[in-house]
Amino acid sequence: MNAETPQAVELSLPQAFLLLATDDKDGKPEVPVFALRTTVAGAILAELDLVGAIELQGKHVRATGATPGTELQHELELIRGKSRPHSARRWVSMLEGRAQTQRIYEQMAAAGIVEHVGEKHLGRFRAVRYPEKDHAPEAALLEKIRTALRAAPSDLQPPETGAAEDAAAAGGGPEAATQDATPGSKPGTPKPGTKAPEARTIALIALMQAAGLLGKLFPEADRVRASELAKDYWPSRAVEDELRMIRLAEEEAATL
Repeated sequence: MNAETPQAVELSLPQAFLLLATDDKDGKPEVPVFALRTTVAGAILAELDLVGAIELQGKHVRATGATPGTELQHELELIRGKSRPHSARRWVSMLEGRAQTQRIYEQMAAAGIVEHVGEKHLGRFRAVRYPEKDHAPEAALLEKIRTALRAAPSDLQPPETGAAEDAAAAGGGPEAATQDATPGSKPGTPKPGTKAPEARTIALIALMQAAGLLGKLFPEADRVRASELAKDYWPSRAVEDELRMIRLAEEEAATL
């Protein structure tokens, strides 16, 4: 790795999405606030799915019984503690909110990736923004996404529960994870001779597309390839469903 290569930083999916969805200079969201918060909630489900803590069984999200180390322990306990299972869209609705989003911003501020900046209005703090402080983590994310969009083969499958993360944790890295996943459910199964994008990168692309962010950051991207990467990924589908419900409710309210 040379000095010009962006340094990889381990970010969770909620952190990665929020970093990409925030303007580097003014610290304001690149997408509507409701879309930002809804997709952060979907990213929480996606992260828990990738580490093998939850899975979609039929129409419902259920905890697997695994106990991976995660900063999302509170959200995992909420899912574990429900006496009745909920759909993925329902969980997105329950997890979305200002407090969740601000907590993730503050995690990145503590890590020196973004800066906590308060805006004053009439002598009082009215809003908080999070402009970028260290560009290296975002640059690394953008490069991974750009590479995935360029090289996406046409037979890619959506990220699968925890298998890729478990293989990577065992020391095999992302490429070994792709090779060791269960046949028929590999995250980003490539054509022979083609290296598949990491499951985490595919998940991030799917979430960005659901939020309407992918086209803004990568206007030149092949939409067909992006759709192939994102297809059938249940956390991003849940985000799309919830955003559709929010927009329908807004349209109905506007006609009253």
